[in-house]
Amino acid sequence: MRCHTCGDETSPSDNECQNCHTPHGQPALAPGVPTYPVRGIGLAASIAVGATALLYLVVALFPLVGAVLAGRARESQDPDVLLGAVLIEVVLSLPFLLAYLTAAVLVIIWTWRARKNLDAFPGALPHLGAGWAIAGWLVPFANFVVPARVVANLARDSLWKRFTPDLVFVWWVAWLAFSLGERFVSRRDDQAYARLPEQPRSDTEFRWYADYYREALGWHLIPLVACLVAAGSLIVLIRRISTAQEQRIALGRPAWPAHPGWPAPGAPPGYAYPAQPVTGSSPQVVTDPTVASPQVPPGAGGTIGA
Repeated sequence: MRCHTCGDETSPSDNECQNCHTPHGQPALAPGVPTYPVRGIGLAASIAVGATALLYLVVALFPLVGAVLAGRARESQDPDVLLGAVLIEVVLSLPFLLAYLTAAVLVIIWTWRARKNLDAFPGALPHLGAGWAIAGWLVPFANFVVPARVVANLARDSLWKRFTPDLVFVWWVAWLAFSLGERFVSRRDDQAYARLPEQPRSDTEFRWYADYYREALGWHLIPLVACLVAAGSLIVLIRRISTAQEQRIALGRPAWPAHPGWPAPGAPPGYAYPAQPVTGSSPQVVTDPTVASPQVPPGAGGTIGA
């Protein structure tokens, strides 16, 4: 007997498929439970996450530019050059903030849709309700744990894993390191910049600005590495989970009535629709031969008034 979800051979001694954990006799999708497309929103979220990481790379490496401008200001003794460095940093930060907010919204939508799809997968065991896929990111202190639990559930039940994949732990640890590290570094930068003279006049005061940017570069490398790791691992998770869920949804909802033995759309290689049991021969409908009306040859003088 083959599983209707993954196509693996199953043993009657087990209550469920040992590969995808679908109970014996259950279809790939529970009847009447709605499902949601995740491929498109997952692709959009992946692009937004990647753009956010690249833009943060530019922001984190800006102290290199700041150090160069501070050196030029020291040579020319012109404080306006330092003001230009501040303006450039603000201009570079705005696209990052926009991409960050866009990625956050798209990831939350994708998480909610993917979590709702688990309700339609027989054998899935979600531990948290679909509402936590949204609230988990927004509730203070809960956002340190709940999003990781939701994504871990998605990875287990969508990718047919008995244990949480290691990539989920890598993503969440890197995300926490970036989130907390970026706040700490930003606060440190603000405090260090506030101690600098507003109008440097001597060579020593101009050198303080150059030292500030060189130190800021070293501090920004820590959240930068964490951001790149978190973004890369999250993109991989989104793509894998989205592909697996779309395949299962396509398997549970064929586009037309399928003949036994035909390959099912979205199914693993070698899987085909199971043959339906035959309960009896179809009755044959016997029709009586058609009786034609006799043809009467027309008489002389035609048919009217003969």
